Amino acid sequence: MTKTGRGCLRDKFTLKNQLLKEALAEFLGTFILIALGCGCVAQSVLSRGVLGGAPVISIGFSMAVTIGIYVAGGVSGGHINPAVTFAMCLAGKVKWIKLPIYILAQCLGAFIGAAVVFGINYDALMDYTGGEFNVTGPKATAQIFATYPAEYLTSVNAFADQVMSTAILLLGIFAILDGDNLGVPKGLEPIAIGLLILLLTSSLAMNAGCAMNPARDLAPRIFSCMAGWGPKVFTAGNNFWWIPVVAPMLGGALGAVIYMIFIELHHQPRKDEAKRNQHELDHLEEEKWLKKEQPHV
Repeated sequence: MTKTGRGCLRDKFTLKNQLLKEALAEFLGTFILIALGCGCVAQSVLSRGVLGGAPVISIGFSMAVTIGIYVAGGVSGGHINPAVTFAMCLAGKVKWIKLPIYILAQCLGAFIGAAVVFGINYDALMDYTGGEFNVTGPKATAQIFATYPAEYLTSVNAFADQVMSTAILLLGIFAILDGDNLGVPKGLEPIAIGLLILLLTSSLAMNAGCAMNPARDLAPRIFSCMAGWGPKVFTAGNNFWWIPVVAPMLGGALGAVIYMIFIELHHQPRKDEAKRNQHELDHLEEEKWLKKEQPHV
């Protein structure tokens, strides 16, 4: 294909609307998160632990987040999580008009990602379950798609668990992206966030799976309900389903506010900003001096 032909093709398919570009990036980034992250859970469960386990799931989800952010980050910021978008809006870093668009794109990406995990692992699912998809019990497979609480966990403890884990997630993200703090070298932010996810899933996943992401949990849960697991995915764990949707939004906001109150609001002005302010002050002083020196008529 000639350069002219490629240019013509690009002109036809290139989007002009910036918000739509960002929505597509969030869709694709979240799709990758679920397709690869839940894929790790599927491999672990369906291989009966031979090809996985808790460490593989923690590392796999962390790397899925990293790749998802690398895919979407340069276009939309790579939120791939409604709790992140909400916290960014609350902190004034993202316009509120983007919130519903981002959340819709993230949920759609997560739903399609869950569908791909189901399709890729369909034969293994049938072999493992004998065609009977269970939400609970020794042959449960619903946890491939969404998180479920441990039997001992109360709803209050589950809610606190999700608020705490997501608050630390957003606190860490704000620190990683804060150029006035230590920060990280440009381009390595997704890796730092992936390591943060690895830490959180290694320390706070025992109670309820450490979802920390409403799109990651709700959209695949809806898919699993439609794909054969039925409405029990919403009633299991004492109607647990709403906790990974609501609590991360509250936790994300809490983490962002804590970081801003304790750290971000107290930064000294950057050197270039300080120089610019000093230049403006010098200019004002010069104008005042000139006015004083002008002879009265």
